[in-house]
Amino acid sequence: MAIKVLQPGLATTVQDAGRIGYYHLGIPLSGALDQYSFRAANLLVGNSEDAATLEITMLGPKLEFMHDAAIALTGANLPAKLDGVPIPNNQVVAVKAGSVLSFDFLKDGVRAYLAVAGGIDVPEVLGSRSTYTLGAIGGFCGRKLQAGDVLPVGAFQGPSHVGKKLPDHLKQALPKQVQVRVLPGLYFHWLTQASGKSFFEDTWQVGPEADRIGYRFKHGRPLEFEPRERPFGAGSDPSNIVDAGYPIGSIQVPGGLEPIVLHRDAVSGGGYAMIGTVISADMDVVAQLQPNFQTQFVAVDMAQALSARAKRNQRLADLRQALLN
Repeated sequence: MAIKVLQPGLATTVQDAGRIGYYHLGIPLSGALDQYSFRAANLLVGNSEDAATLEITMLGPKLEFMHDAAIALTGANLPAKLDGVPIPNNQVVAVKAGSVLSFDFLKDGVRAYLAVAGGIDVPEVLGSRSTYTLGAIGGFCGRKLQAGDVLPVGAFQGPSHVGKKLPDHLKQALPKQVQVRVLPGLYFHWLTQASGKSFFEDTWQVGPEADRIGYRFKHGRPLEFEPRERPFGAGSDPSNIVDAGYPIGSIQVPGGLEPIVLHRDAVSGGGYAMIGTVISADMDVVAQLQPNFQTQFVAVDMAQALSARAKRNQRLADLRQALLN
């Protein structure tokens, strides 16, 4: 059971829930950037919710199925066709051996998730099938897919889910303008009072450098740091610190110019001050932001961040309830 890659798309990788337990050794979590859509795709086809899928970024691949299969596509609004005939997103579709799946141009969002009943069956590396391209580990040969690759698919023994749909209220929202909630961090006080205000007042645009490592934001007012004596071991950049660990979602501002939100393939530590951290409940939202989309950062406290996480967990529970019954 396998899928042949006829065309790879822009950046199609194998991703699962992530590589947990190695962050302290410098190996990032990786895994699907939009974990909600990833889990929805798996639950639709009857997989365990952490099975390996394909994460498709902006430009879809062309795939030939070498066996009968059941598939579901969630996340970004990336119109798909099977043998040239449009098929619905957020619904399980039957595929015949020899059929070719292709995609039209992206409409909304950035990342779509293609789940196949049985899961993408590449070997686990450090407990995960996720691709970490910078380290060339996991996924299919540690890299993005290429034409000619043949992806193994696991056996599926469960009942057919063909026709099952994701309820409208449980589909991923894909707005073009968003508010992203931020917990101010250990080094927020390094900013001047005026820059601390402008960071949250300004509307920022997603830069073209946005990828699995981090999202750079532009067109806000430059941020200034309070003048201070550089600590021993820190560099000369006003945002330099002596090295520290980076939480996923942490925000750095090298040179005070453009905030960068670190995502799941980012390094685990380094020498830039973190002025805050995007709360975990909003990292799926960040994953679906296209370049030039407008974003406003909103300050929250720990209680609000925990409340948002509880609401996201409840939404995942609702998703399981809807798709497992």
